[in-house]
Amino acid sequence: MRKKKREFQSSELVKSFARIYGFEDKLLAFEIKDFLHEYLNDALFSEIESVNLNRKILEIRIKSPLLKNDFRMRKSFFLNKFKEKFGEENISDLQIS
Repeated sequence: MRKKKREFQSSELVKSFARIYGFEDKLLAFEIKDFLHEYLNDALFSEIESVNLNRKILEIRIKSPLLKNDFRMRKSFFLNKFKEKFGEENISDLQIS
């Protein structure tokens, strides 16, 4: 069986559309949210309300005051972790609210 010339992986196709239509930040925010789901247990992850990326600033909204305080205290740890995982050119700062 012969392969077609334009055979893409689905992730490559999604990234291509994101680049064309300008929602790369939203796609990266989804990847970060998936990473947080793997990193935190289900109870802690359920306290995360939203994850957004605007102009290289990662914004994480957290419902629980205790978890919010923990993220704020370890902000530099999480920021370095995200930069290491998703590229320093994509994330410049982290805001917890």
